[in-house]
Amino acid sequence: MNLGVLISVCLVYMGIMSWLAYYGFKKTTTESDYLVGGRNIHPAVMALSYGATFISTSAIVGFGGVAATFGMGLLWLSFLNIVLGIFVAFAVFGTRIRKLSVKLNATTFPTLLGERYNSKMITVLSGAMIFLLMPAYTSIVLIGGGRFLQESLSMNFNLALIILAAVIAIYVITGGIKAVMYTDAFAAVVMLIGMAIFLFVTYDAVGGIIDGHKALTAMKDLVPAALAEQGHQGWTSMPEYGSPLWWTIVSTIIMGVGIGVLAQPQLAMRCMTVKDDKALYRSVLVGGVFIFFMTGSAFVIGPLSNVYFYNTTGEIAITAAKGNVDLVIPILINKMMPEWFIYLFTLTLMSAAISTISSLIHVQASAFGQDILKTLGVHSLFGSKLNPSRIGVLIGMAAAVILAYLLPAGIIAQATAFWFGICAAGFLPALIGALYWKNATRKGAAASIITGFAASIFGFLFLHLKESTAVGLSQALFGKTALLPFPWTHVDPLFYSLPLSALVFVAVSLLDKNAKAERQLAEGVMKTAAAK
Repeated sequence: MNLGVLISVCLVYMGIMSWLAYYGFKKTTTESDYLVGGRNIHPAVMALSYGATFISTSAIVGFGGVAATFGMGLLWLSFLNIVLGIFVAFAVFGTRIRKLSVKLNATTFPTLLGERYNSKMITVLSGAMIFLLMPAYTSIVLIGGGRFLQESLSMNFNLALIILAAVIAIYVITGGIKAVMYTDAFAAVVMLIGMAIFLFVTYDAVGGIIDGHKALTAMKDLVPAALAEQGHQGWTSMPEYGSPLWWTIVSTIIMGVGIGVLAQPQLAMRCMTVKDDKALYRSVLVGGVFIFFMTGSAFVIGPLSNVYFYNTTGEIAITAAKGNVDLVIPILINKMMPEWFIYLFTLTLMSAAISTISSLIHVQASAFGQDILKTLGVHSLFGSKLNPSRIGVLIGMAAAVILAYLLPAGIIAQATAFWFGICAAGFLPALIGALYWKNATRKGAAASIITGFAASIFGFLFLHLKESTAVGLSQALFGKTALLPFPWTHVDPLFYSLPLSALVFVAVSLLDKNAKAERQLAEGVMKTAAAK
């Protein structure tokens, strides 16, 4: 690429983003502004910010590469993203979350749970889980952006990580959620344009919609033997039912991410930023269209890349990427797309990375400053006048950068599913109970959160083969990579940790001797919230 043109394009882009961040900074005068945007964010801005936060480089680069390997079965994840991640999240959960957060004056996800159950322990525990575990997800979004800059701009990967991290930290420290959401909305527009063009050119390069899909179906015999043994039946078919690959796609990728989106703290917080239910209903269409084009495009382009690579190099996509699924999409763009598009897609990937990471870092910082320190009575650190939440930005970003250096190649989709899955197991039963069940109690919620996270982490360390093998703890303690035989080695921990968490939640709530008093308090809270 022409370096002068690239620098000019990036300067214009960063100029717009900086102006939006400054605008958000000027509009941020209270703690409520910093945390929930003063609860008056425009529905279109909220929907685009939600979508841009949801769709990161992990979806475009990571899941696009996974789709190139596993096939179009991942489109079921796109379906769940729209039905659960948009419609249910906005029109069903979102309205209750907004009302309850206003009633309880809750400005973060952990404080919403803590105030609903009248428990500081739940607030601190939830905040700690977010602050300690979310950097794993943040880091792989950084990796996705860094890998694209590495491949497309021939930039040093380490330098790319540092640049992305520094830019994002400045936005979040200064402007809070308003700066994050305004820049997210602009980033979402750039992402939508970039992915729409990418999808159109990909279909054109493989001969059109019909011929492209026919060609991909005809490549069934080119599936690598190792994948065929695991149940791969071609890129336009689902894997063989009950096979290792089927369990991986269905339990980890489709269900893990598809269900986990309902319990994402950074996404739930978006519902607290609008002024009424009408705004949430209006957001459904904007968010649905955005997710349809973003995830649908990535999960179609990935498999079709096999047709393009085979026609031009005689190799399938994963072979052309030398086994690293995270490089499939960047290499495809460099080989297939015109030079002008690389400039646009550079901005698209930068937008995806900046929008998601800024939101994740904002949530981590809020968890550190508001949910942990403020709940424990700590209002400053080291004698500094700087809000602890802003100090949390620096800590969270440093943790994400360090993990981005340490995590292995091809980890993006796997780490995304890990974070979404443990959030579903840890938070979803308590969240649903907070919104809909008057018999839910403090002890039930606390026991559910602890059980969900513990069961998920145990599953990843000792049962789910990919993670247990990589960590090595099971091998060190018990002399084998996983404690149970197939299919448990390939069943995502979500499939047993979420039901177990829900069962514990219901059982402990019903057996709690203090349930009657808590029920009366909850009924009053929920009735008042429903009336607002």
